Amino acid sequence: MRQALHALTDELRRLKGTGVKTVPVSAETLATLRRALASHAAGPAGQPLLQRSVDSAAAQPSTPGAARGSLPAGQGRTEVGIAAQPAAADARAPVAPPPAIPTLPPPPVVRLPEGDKATRWAALLEVVTKDATCCANVRAGKKVVLGVGSLDARIMFVGEAPGAEEEIQGEPFVGPAGQLLTKMIQAMGLKRSEVYIGNIMNWRPQMPTVAGREQVGNRPPNEEEMRYCLPYLRAQIEVVNPEWIVALGSTAAQGLLGFGSFKALGDVRGKWHEFAGKPLMITYHPSYILRSQSNRSKRMIWEDLLKVMERSGLPISEKQRAYFLDR
Repeated sequence: MRQALHALTDELRRLKGTGVKTVPVSAETLATLRRALASHAAGPAGQPLLQRSVDSAAAQPSTPGAARGSLPAGQGRTEVGIAAQPAAADARAPVAPPPAIPTLPPPPVVRLPEGDKATRWAALLEVVTKDATCCANVRAGKKVVLGVGSLDARIMFVGEAPGAEEEIQGEPFVGPAGQLLTKMIQAMGLKRSEVYIGNIMNWRPQMPTVAGREQVGNRPPNEEEMRYCLPYLRAQIEVVNPEWIVALGSTAAQGLLGFGSFKALGDVRGKWHEFAGKPLMITYHPSYILRSQSNRSKRMIWEDLLKVMERSGLPISEKQRAYFLDR
């Protein structure tokens, strides 16, 4: 329960940073959260974001119009989370208990058969999609996710975990951030089909949901979850054998460099590191640009990719060198 509440708090902070002011919850969920957090309250100044949000929702009366940027209210939901605007709640809505985050078994030992790359990758795909722990952490109707792309790729991109679109299609980076990543790859003079794209995680980290409804938002995988899935990422690197790896975002960088190895992504991005014997470049996740559409943000990521292009010998035109420079 504690881990689930921490995950909710992290997600609320993330949503708040993107401009979201309210999120929908049921009356029962609101009551459950209040009870769960009551024993941890440290007064208004010391309460965590989630506790303050719950209390705020309880104190504010329903008003005819939602706050600007809020999500539309619906039956059985209360607008709460960051700037509460309660709507009529339906006590009949069943509430699913927060998913337990059990202690995972030891990370798997991956042994690939002999053969060509296609044979070995197909064997890995079968192992991953039948892994009991992976399957147990995937909601009904969703898919375990393995990487995609060229098995002869020289460059491999690594993110943290599947999101909503990815667990439906069973492919990494197919949502908005994935579409932006495709454009970044094209700006490098490559096609998406010419690189390999994967994640550390093979499932979407779960968050509490109302029964019968889809999960809203994502949470970063915790250390135990990533440690469990890392052998599968290493196996993909073994099969593809890329010359360079690009880590996308802080969570992916923590998984590859080691947990607690840095405090801020700015401390390690734009510099060459190493993972699995391969040169590793760390940059921001494409979602960073989705949240900050400034040329400065785009330029920071592009400078990191220019370093990858230079080291890999990809041709760089003057036009490419000048991308996103303020004029």
